[in-house]
Amino acid sequence: MISMLFSRGAAGVPAPAPVDFATLSLPASPNTCLLTPTSAPGVGHLQRDPFPVTPEAAFDAIRAVAAAQPRTFPLADYPDRRQAQWVARTRLMNYPDIVVAEVAPTGGGTGLWLYSRSLIGWSDLGANRARVMAWLAEFENRLRR
Repeated sequence: MISMLFSRGAAGVPAPAPVDFATLSLPASPNTCLLTPTSAPGVGHLQRDPFPVTPEAAFDAIRAVAAAQPRTFPLADYPDRRQAQWVARTRLMNYPDIVVAEVAPTGGGTGLWLYSRSLIGWSDLGANRARVMAWLAEFENRLRR
């Protein structure tokens, strides 16, 4: 854990396996936020209707969103699943959070799964929810361009 705090970028954070959103069990702690498509099974904290774009366009857009975020670094990439993972570090304490995005055809469009979770601590004071909402807003803006 100490190496995660004193590292920079994605260093010190082991790359996790791909997330299977169909079987994901959310922790009891309040330090996560999951956005799911309204047409997908399972319960997320937030839902969004599928987007009227191709999965390829959506995957390119969410990657561009991540690349534009401060203190956010690539962690893992699973292009066959259209899933990517990043480490987002907090400004003051350098805490690492993991952000996972996946896009897939669903409900007549392309669904976005966006999962942000803290690796350290119990509460995040709403940081992961704020991050998911900010990424979603930027994702929607990029798709409108």
